[in-house]
Amino acid sequence: MTTSTMGEMARPYLAAFRARFQLMLQYRTAALMGFATQCWWGAIRIMVFAAFYGVHAAAAPISLADAVTYVWLGQALLALLPWVADPEIGHAVRTGGVGYDRLRPVDAYGYWYARTLGWMIARAVPRAALMLLAAGIVLPLVGLEAWAWRPPSGLEAALLFVPAYVLMTALGAAVLMLANVIVAASLNERGVNAILTPLVIVFSGSLLPLDFFPDALRPFLHVQPFAGLVDIPFRIYFADLKGAAALQGLALQAGWTFVLVAFGRLAMERMMRRLEMQGG
Repeated sequence: MTTSTMGEMARPYLAAFRARFQLMLQYRTAALMGFATQCWWGAIRIMVFAAFYGVHAAAAPISLADAVTYVWLGQALLALLPWVADPEIGHAVRTGGVGYDRLRPVDAYGYWYARTLGWMIARAVPRAALMLLAAGIVLPLVGLEAWAWRPPSGLEAALLFVPAYVLMTALGAAVLMLANVIVAASLNERGVNAILTPLVIVFSGSLLPLDFFPDALRPFLHVQPFAGLVDIPFRIYFADLKGAAALQGLALQAGWTFVLVAFGRLAMERMMRRLEMQGG
């Protein structure tokens, strides 16, 4: 298969990604409100960590500086977490627009995946940029460096965080695609969101770094799929995972992404075969 042929095959998916990405970038007020909310919650979480470290610093698995960076990084990339199903899918199912996706001369899973990626990344980019400006630049300038978002812990951590971030996004989209398929099959996104939100927030490490959980749970928590959404990339960022351990983390992210994409594709094919359109 030539490069030009592959480019032609990828064109409709890139167009779907670009269209959704550009559409979501128009919601500037939502981005500003989301940024303000995430700053507020980020500050509250940092104060909680500061209180904890003031009493139990010796028992903490990471330093307070790393915990602060963990919080800001998590707030900046919060929109990449698959904690709610894509609202466009729910709307398409309720209105019957999902029928058009069955008739498009493209792979339906790839098309939904591309649009979901565009939705996630477009929501995350402006908030992450504003968070980096506020927590990474402004806070040190006003004398609050101890509470600032710090850069990666060295060149190796910075270089390894790039594929970790890419895999984090790909894995998040794979999880979200499973949720989207369930929404399309059940005709309702409320139940999916009610279950998915706490699962992602707790087991990804978004609520609390996974190393803070009891020792007996850590072996399971570090290998389950949601760890690749926050815990693995963030620990790579501040070099808690480095060398062979970091590569193992990247392999775990990639492996779960492959498994969930394969499972999601099978589930979507089955759902599309059973989907019934009514009206006329």
